[in-house]
Amino acid sequence: MSTPDITTIGHFVDGKRSTGTSGRRGDVFDPATGRRTGEVELASAADVAVAVQAAERAARSWRDVSLARRTAVLFAFRELVHNRRDRLAEVITAEHGKVLADAAGEVQRGLEVIEYACGIPSALRGGFSENVSTEVDSYSLRQPLGVVAVISPFNFPVMVPLWFVPVAVACGNAVVLKPSEKDPSAALLLAEWFAEAGLPDGVLNVVNGDKEAVDALLDHPAVRAVSFVGSTPIARYVYQRGTMAGKRVQALGGAKNHMVVLPDADLDLAADAAVNAGFGSAGERCMAISALVAVEPVGDDLVARIAERMARLRTGDGRRGCDMGPLVTAGHADKVRSYVEAGVAAGAVPVVDGRDVEPDGDRAGFWLGPTLFDRVTPEMSIYTDEIFGPVLSVVRVGSYDEAVELVNANPYGNGTAIFTNDGGAARRYQHEVEVGMVGVNVPIPVPMAYYSFGGWKSSLFGDLHAHGEDGVRFFTRGKVVTSRWLDPRHGGVNLGFPTQT
Repeated sequence: MSTPDITTIGHFVDGKRSTGTSGRRGDVFDPATGRRTGEVELASAADVAVAVQAAERAARSWRDVSLARRTAVLFAFRELVHNRRDRLAEVITAEHGKVLADAAGEVQRGLEVIEYACGIPSALRGGFSENVSTEVDSYSLRQPLGVVAVISPFNFPVMVPLWFVPVAVACGNAVVLKPSEKDPSAALLLAEWFAEAGLPDGVLNVVNGDKEAVDALLDHPAVRAVSFVGSTPIARYVYQRGTMAGKRVQALGGAKNHMVVLPDADLDLAADAAVNAGFGSAGERCMAISALVAVEPVGDDLVARIAERMARLRTGDGRRGCDMGPLVTAGHADKVRSYVEAGVAAGAVPVVDGRDVEPDGDRAGFWLGPTLFDRVTPEMSIYTDEIFGPVLSVVRVGSYDEAVELVNANPYGNGTAIFTNDGGAARRYQHEVEVGMVGVNVPIPVPMAYYSFGGWKSSLFGDLHAHGEDGVRFFTRGKVVTSRWLDPRHGGVNLGFPTQT
């Protein structure tokens, strides 16, 4: 039973908030206090079917709405998100725990994709060839798929839905969005604001839920495509089950992102970047730097500079101006803490141990401070596994070639960075490294919205990345039309096979 101070979080279907029929609910917490603040309804397969039916009805008419009308809705939605960005950031911090400044940055990156989608008429522009044969013209079209599903993770409750939903809607599709049940409220706000901007009922629906809802979306025959972001094991599962059901799937998985520091690098810049990219959002980013590869002889100096900066970090409630907030749940905090314990047991050197943190916040919060390990070796679990927490591991190598070999041997291929003042080395690295997104003196190389986001190897299942040109291709199908309008003087019957003349 819910209590008066506990919010019940339902779904958004066919233009309005709704309740489901499953009777199952999950808990939503404020990670900085440890207090339960909400109960989220967990959709049944029947609840998902209702949302998909609403999307089917809406898709039949939305696909025929003009590009001018679609972009008018997107421009209006952009203004609503921009003007209410502080409200979104507050909701993110209250349910995820990241500090307000980080939450505001997340909203900004989502806004960039909305702005890209506002230019959809150019992105959907086809080609035309006149007179490919006598009085025959050919031209290409891109048309929407119909109903598509978006399954988003807890770490970016605004940005990741906005990677997909604006582009899918702009292309003429209807969407069923399933956000993480850990921090579901932001997705409902986005759906309400899209409706306020003029999006017709049913074009965007939100169903909250767990594996039952995910499986229902993967199995429903009316869902034509699925976009997913999450861990690699679940990404693989989504890809396999979705493609077995005949769907188009892009499933973005986990990462173990390496930052290579060459001996000629600016070590102050590199140390700043390692702290920012390693501990922002408490390390709960698929683009976080979790493995720092120090090419000797810079190891001692670099580790000392990083530790010096870490000593000034303030961990605590994200609403108090702290540098780093809590982890998202008590269970996840325990899991990350167990990795710290495993690193110590394996012989890595704990330069800074986050288990000793004194947080600026409620002691019941889900705390673990920034943690720095030195002398990490590739067989240790703190190196091999995606920890998804504020744990930075320093691996020392003797040369550039060893660094590249280490990065390329890793099963993940999401993001990487190299810090150097040698342009030739940087150019060689971006050519040789087997990773989908590369930064040169940029620690988190998340591309702008008009480029596409995605990794290689076990970081991506599917062949099209998120947003940008790949996003448009993913949410549309190509069609080529060959047309002839005969001169009235021509006519007659010819049963021969048509040939070019």
